[in-house]
Amino acid sequence: MPELPEVETTCRGIAPHILHETVTQIIIRAPKLRWPIPKIITKILPGQVVRAIERRAKYILIKFDIGTLIVHLGMSGRLQTLATHTPAQKHDHVEIGFNNGTWLRLTDPRRFGAVLWTEHSPLEHKLLVNLGPEPFDTTFTNKYILSKAKNKKIAVKKFIMDAAIVVGVGNIYASEALFAAKIDPRKAAQDVTLEQYTILIKHIRSILKAAIAKGGTTLKDFLDTNGKPGYFSQKLKVYGRDKQPCFVCNTNIESMQIGQRNTFFCTTCQS
Repeated sequence: MPELPEVETTCRGIAPHILHETVTQIIIRAPKLRWPIPKIITKILPGQVVRAIERRAKYILIKFDIGTLIVHLGMSGRLQTLATHTPAQKHDHVEIGFNNGTWLRLTDPRRFGAVLWTEHSPLEHKLLVNLGPEPFDTTFTNKYILSKAKNKKIAVKKFIMDAAIVVGVGNIYASEALFAAKIDPRKAAQDVTLEQYTILIKHIRSILKAAIAKGGTTLKDFLDTNGKPGYFSQKLKVYGRDKQPCFVCNTNIESMQIGQRNTFFCTTCQS
């Protein structure tokens, strides 16, 4: 699933091609992805100019004067910019044409993604309104997360992956940040100390920044807007390395399910 770095990479990739450009045409080939695609966008968006492209959690916000397109890539979706209109393939579901000749194409084999429309502030949309802070926000502090962890007996890995606590810390990056912070992912969130959360926040930010710089992580089928894979997987210390030696202590990396997600960790380095 595309996570925060992959979505941020997508936003940065499409912006130079469509920002301040005018929509000329919208083609909807699949009337429904995770939710129905509002048909009204084919009528109201031609002639509208893209004013901003932003990210909130894993949602891409394409803003116009009259409202905002909210795009989610789902499990396997991606947005690609095309210099010319080429024939659509089986899983190409939505296309937006612009006055500069660029086409923005949404490809989504599993159809778990979304294209939604709101005339109001997208931050007030029901999918976004209850989200926690961004990991880079100044409000995401050690004291904030410690207050949220109070009386929480769930595993700290599941805790930091809760989008109501903080957005964008997906499965891969949660495992990597906990390893860097030397925290056992099985540890109860309430038992992690203020000092440990301070260190964890530092590593969450640094790992996400590094992943963004590398264009995200390619483990299955993520490609950026130019069709290129992300390269952060070459930097992974524990994720996907079950039974392989730890780079620090040589103990074999272990794996287990936490919150129905594969978790990788070193029993020697993490406590």
